[in-house]
Amino acid sequence: MADEPDNEIETPTEPAEAASTEDAVPENAAPEEAAPDASADAPEQAETPARAEDSSDSADARAAGALSPKERRRKARSTHTGEARPARSPEERHAERLAERKTKAARRRARRLQERAKRAARGGDAVTREPLAPVHAQTEGVRKVRQGVVVSDRADKTITVRIDTARRHRRYEKIVRSSSTLHAHDENNDAHEGDTVRVIESRPLSRTKRWKLVDVLERAR
Repeated sequence: MADEPDNEIETPTEPAEAASTEDAVPENAAPEEAAPDASADAPEQAETPARAEDSSDSADARAAGALSPKERRRKARSTHTGEARPARSPEERHAERLAERKTKAARRRARRLQERAKRAARGGDAVTREPLAPVHAQTEGVRKVRQGVVVSDRADKTITVRIDTARRHRRYEKIVRSSSTLHAHDENNDAHEGDTVRVIESRPLSRTKRWKLVDVLERAR
């Protein structure tokens, strides 16, 4: 047993030498630069969420402007909490109405400007359009003329005329006679009871008068 070699495990010396070389600092080596302070980056990191919030707010504003009025009202209803608003005086309500009208007017103005810009881009303004006819143009239609018998002339400048009509029934082919009365304007009180006159349609002259006397065809005997 004495002849057997010792089985002692020799520890390597390379790591120790490496450690000693790392610990050793050369004399002419430049001093290490100080590590950047973490507190310097803190303001930038704090500003980043603020910028993100600002960008999100501007994006929401742009999205709100792009929404249609119906979608805008729907979004406002969805954000409503359902709580009743505090009591307001009539002056406050009037001020709110005026502010809302101004807001709507600004939106309408922006919408019109946008549509005009689109038409100008498409060249729609260059297209010649036919002039529209005036809404209240002076037009003269065919006025109705009726012939009848004066049944009353007691009112001043007004006569009551009976219009007799006779027509054949479509199924029974019987002559059906009927009559209607109307009031006509007689400026000179020329027509009297029993006269056969001709009247023409006119503008409303009173509550019941819509006709004027044209002439007297036959005098009463």
